Amino acid sequence: MRFEQVAFRYARRAGWTLHEVDQVVEPGETVVVLGRNGAGKSTLLQLAAGVLRPTRGAIRGRPPIVGWVPERFPADQPFTAGGYLQRMAEVRGQTDPAVVDRWIERLLLSEHAGTRLADLSKGTAQKVGLAQALLVRPGLLVLDEPWEGLDAAARTLIPGIVSEVTTAGGSVLVSDHRGEITTLAGARHWTVADGTVTTAQEDAEAGRDDEVIVQVAVRRADADQAVVRLRAAGHRVVGVREMDAR
Repeated sequence: MRFEQVAFRYARRAGWTLHEVDQVVEPGETVVVLGRNGAGKSTLLQLAAGVLRPTRGAIRGRPPIVGWVPERFPADQPFTAGGYLQRMAEVRGQTDPAVVDRWIERLLLSEHAGTRLADLSKGTAQKVGLAQALLVRPGLLVLDEPWEGLDAAARTLIPGIVSEVTTAGGSVLVSDHRGEITTLAGARHWTVADGTVTTAQEDAEAGRDDEVIVQVAVRRADADQAVVRLRAAGHRVVGVREMDAR
């Protein structure tokens, strides 16, 4: 899937949220989208999923089956969790009735299948949103901050789901301010800032003369998460070492 000179703004006289986006997502690839709140990550993902249309430019080669999970699942609907998934399966042409049951079980939704969507917690509603995106194997899976509100057990499932999609030849675009998937093996990183989208390689080639090195000491147990968060914020981690013994 290719972004060709894609630009977007929400109104004719509004500022450009994104401009001159030229990027490619290859089959079997995971792209982690990084950037500060308000930088345009959600806009980029909605463009990728087809929820929004570019103001200028074009997105070409989007797979015919797209799984889209917004940051907040729209739970104000007159269905139970199980009933909603059954109806979504019908809409998406999923003819195997066991598929819904498998995703309900895998995403730990069994005790909530009979609960109205509006009565679900945010985290449980997010799991329903994730399940509906996977009822038919997507050629493109787009996840906007998929961990929001999820419990620890559910969060551990997402990297495996991402890997299954890419192993089957699908692509995954995921935004991640929590830093929980930035270290996924083989993932590429895009950074959204000032309306533009750059890759890690482009970031490395630009602006090195404007960098300074700041040394930060953290507890050993917190080191991995600190590195992930620094990278998610757009910083370059040049090394990690043990403190000198005194």
